[in-house]
Amino acid sequence: MNLRRIFFSAMTAIAATVAFAQNNVAEEVAWVVGDQPIWKSEIEEQYNNLMYEKTNLPGDPYCIVPEMLAVEKLYLHQADMDTVEVSDAMVMAEVDARINQYIAMLGSREKMEEYYHKPLAEMRSQMTEMIRNNYRVREVQRSLTKDLKVTPSDVRKYFDKLPADSIPYVPMQVEVQIITVNPVIPRQEIEDVKARLRDYAERVNSGESEFSTLAVLYSEDQGTAVRGGETGFMGRGRLDPEYAAVAFNLNDPKKVSKIVESEYGFHIIQLIEKRGDRINTRHIMLRPKVSANDLTDATRRLDSLRADIIDNHKYTFEQAVVLSQDKDTRANRGVMVNNENGTTRFQMEDLPQEVARKINDMQPGEISESFVMIDPKLNREVVAIVKLTNRIEGHKANLSDDYQTIKGMYETSMQNKIIEEWLQKKIDQTYVRIEDGWRNCEFTHKGWIKEKSAE
Repeated sequence: MNLRRIFFSAMTAIAATVAFAQNNVAEEVAWVVGDQPIWKSEIEEQYNNLMYEKTNLPGDPYCIVPEMLAVEKLYLHQADMDTVEVSDAMVMAEVDARINQYIAMLGSREKMEEYYHKPLAEMRSQMTEMIRNNYRVREVQRSLTKDLKVTPSDVRKYFDKLPADSIPYVPMQVEVQIITVNPVIPRQEIEDVKARLRDYAERVNSGESEFSTLAVLYSEDQGTAVRGGETGFMGRGRLDPEYAAVAFNLNDPKKVSKIVESEYGFHIIQLIEKRGDRINTRHIMLRPKVSANDLTDATRRLDSLRADIIDNHKYTFEQAVVLSQDKDTRANRGVMVNNENGTTRFQMEDLPQEVARKINDMQPGEISESFVMIDPKLNREVVAIVKLTNRIEGHKANLSDDYQTIKGMYETSMQNKIIEEWLQKKIDQTYVRIEDGWRNCEFTHKGWIKEKSAE
């Protein structure tokens, strides 16, 4: 059993609750783990989850499902002992995102409530508890494996012992360099944005409007707007420096900050709470809009630069990167880095879609014409040219070409081993009672059924 998949989606959990209510299963204790009962109703509910997902269970569901629930309770008990805390803002962000997704799928809030036979408030409450538990379990697992150290020698030994049929196939990958230009935004557009933010600040300071209401209605940071602009507790290192400098100097939760310009746009900020070196704030962010003429001008500038590289040989691509306005890639000779694995290699679907379309038919060494793309960090239009530096065709993994992939496989196997050993020890040390009718199983883990003297 993969210990990282012991939970089920919020959507199916809601559907299963409905199914259980309709079946009217009587309450009955099946297992006891520590001082926590596992009710027959819980097992039926989770079994309905799996049926809803069309999950193929490798055995008797009335053995598999209660064991999954027991494992969850062991993790949550450890989370209680470790006083694992989860940011309310982080939980609510995921709850809101999922609810918005369901509404989009079903067409409206009313249709969603009708489909699940539950009011939104009840769905939100159930989802919040489940997602909070998910985060707490992941934090326990992260804590168990955080000290794992991996050396190249370890990776090599692991790879040498891999059976041939366990060596993964690596799809085609590319390496790309990029130069971007941010179109010039007219001063009047910036002044208009600032005027709107000043108006919002005055409405809050005068008591006319709630900051959170204005954030929901007008903020262009969609990730926080759904939570009334709330960012959740963060340290300085996780905040934009300009934002952090103003936010950490706020002292009155009833007042709104001056306008702050960051690389993402313009903000006004309201303090919620400070806890030591972390702060929780609300903000409203607006971005000045780029006009068609500004995009055209930026496109011409990059077309001219491309001609100087290819036709006039004034620069190499690497020399021209100093003109790029993407500070991350500019400091790295224009090389794009895959945030998922920390390497310079991308599968096509991992690239921004505009970049992937451009390089699809290019050969290594070629430089694209200029094109407009959405900067994934700034969420705004920029103009770019890209150079395809390498294309690695699909192949069976090997150490020379795919070290990071194999290292990741080894780390995962070691993390699973650490977690498995911890879980087995936890089972051995925990009082467990399984009622008659639930004991005749081949469980994934040993030690659930204790000897009489141990009870």
